[in-house]
Amino acid sequence: MLLRRLFDDKLAQASYLVACERARLALIVDPNRNLAQYVDAAARDNVKIVAVTETHIHADFLSGARELAERTGAQLYLSDTGGPDWQYRFAQEANAELLTDGSHFMVGDVRVDAIHTPGHTPEHMTFMLTDTASANTPMGALTGDFIFVGDVGRPDLLERAAGMSGTMDAAANQLFQSLQAFKEFPDYLQLWPGHGAGSACGKALGAMPQTTLGYEKLFNWALVESDKKRFVAAALHGQPEPPAYFAIMKRSNRDGPAHTTNVVPPVASADAIAEALGKNADVVDTSLPAEFAVKHAKGSINIPTGKSFLNWSGALLPYDKDVWLIGETSEEARRQFALDLSLIGIHRIAGVFPSRSLDELASRGIVLESSRETNVAGANENKTASVVDVRARSEFDHGHIRGAVNIPLAELPRRLADVPAGPLVVHCQGGLRSAIAASVLSRSGRDDVTNMLGGFGEWERAGNRVERGAVTDGR
Repeated sequence: MLLRRLFDDKLAQASYLVACERARLALIVDPNRNLAQYVDAAARDNVKIVAVTETHIHADFLSGARELAERTGAQLYLSDTGGPDWQYRFAQEANAELLTDGSHFMVGDVRVDAIHTPGHTPEHMTFMLTDTASANTPMGALTGDFIFVGDVGRPDLLERAAGMSGTMDAAANQLFQSLQAFKEFPDYLQLWPGHGAGSACGKALGAMPQTTLGYEKLFNWALVESDKKRFVAAALHGQPEPPAYFAIMKRSNRDGPAHTTNVVPPVASADAIAEALGKNADVVDTSLPAEFAVKHAKGSINIPTGKSFLNWSGALLPYDKDVWLIGETSEEARRQFALDLSLIGIHRIAGVFPSRSLDELASRGIVLESSRETNVAGANENKTASVVDVRARSEFDHGHIRGAVNIPLAELPRRLADVPAGPLVVHCQGGLRSAIAASVLSRSGRDDVTNMLGGFGEWERAGNRVERGAVTDGR
């Protein structure tokens, strides 16, 4: 058996190629919309993709399972265990073979057994892999969002992201039962999870690419906990705010995402960007925060390229309107922008304007401005400004500046009415989220926003007073 892990840093998401070396046949598990990587990986290993599946209906990226199966002629396998609300609505049209608890299929000599492991989602499957050429029991499991390194999949997403009220307590109970049953497998079982550190699908994911069941039974809080009531409380406490786009991804992946349309966006002219800014369109400057702070177009927001680019793009950008970008404009860069944003279902990139040409906008009536910034000492001395903390609620609860109002960045666009009047000092933990938040607030019309460099981490290191306890979120 051959196993390859294909990891996307921007999504903190792992897909897998599982192949039978004798028959040169392969299975792809949990593919995203970057389909070329799977075709290329199969070609490098000289194997044919004959099967495609996914562990569950994903919320954090747009699935590529259906389209990959169509492109390669592979058989599509999908879970049939989610109940009426979480059935794949395109399964019949896609000629998918439906899996229930105990179903199995073969990829050459590799046996794939589907085990229903609900809790993160109702339809979640874990795939056990057995290399029948040399063994008669599984060597490992592709656990998707069921068991991570050091954590488990969060059971609150259907309620908090998809709007299905009253589901997270039941889901947490299901997750506990799934874990208790799974603990009966041998300790040597290797586990290959669907996400690593940086994903919002759990609250404390480890960065290691794989683990074993025995190790997790010793050190993963969720497998160590044997009391259901305590487990449920812990599983629902301290989860990060789900990005707004999770609900869109969940519905799209259930109903059947549209085919990939990664058209390379054009280079935008200065006139086009000026017109977009004049109409208060969504214009995103992808520069680093320090560069944006020195000079940017008034009305643009800052979402720098990097590991968090997709997370904050999905949280802050619309899906039903054109989006304009300011950044690198080479053909390869524009192609990459389109590919990256397509992973979370954003396809309406109207154009990309070169960041090196910002000065051209001044002659079109666009104001070029700098951001207000202060250090921790300056923020501490400012007794007139209200402090807005844009970290997650769990971070705020652990420690915060006295009197600060907590509005997590993912919620900021829809909670502008909760932002205090008067001068503002905005901060996060280290400075990235607050730089983005300051740009969002400035775009909303606030001209009294100052970003605190270094964030709460620097505030603590400087020995300033820290409050702990209940969240104050402005509502």
